[in-house]
Amino acid sequence: MSVSDSIADMLTKVRNASNARHEKVDIPGSKMKIEIIKIFKNEGFIKNFKLLEDKKQGIIRIFLKYEADQEKTPVIRGITRVSKPGLRKYTGKAEMPRLFNGMGTVVVSTSKGVLTDRKAREQGVGGELVCYIW
Repeated sequence: MSVSDSIADMLTKVRNASNARHEKVDIPGSKMKIEIIKIFKNEGFIKNFKLLEDKKQGIIRIFLKYEADQEKTPVIRGITRVSKPGLRKYTGKAEMPRLFNGMGTVVVSTSKGVLTDRKAREQGVGGELVCYIW
């Protein structure tokens, strides 16, 4: 099986594990994925993550977060990949989208690194829209 979009594959694994109420999920590592996962952690969508060494590129173990209710409701309500290998989506600082009036987070790959939409607006940069998470 060949995965041409490893970011979409990562987002799908996180979404499916969260919906199935798993405690953790393992994904193959990369620098871009680590930066996206750091944003998920800082925004409160996941509990934590850990980098595991293997003989290849490494593994990122993501510990999923749930609300403290009886149904164990996932904190991650949805994740959507925006820019795809076949159709890249870019935005300037003035057109930066707001997800659910600021309730969700837009992950943007900029010249200053991978940032949230709020930080990209603060720094006055635009870039490639990676994903939406809410």
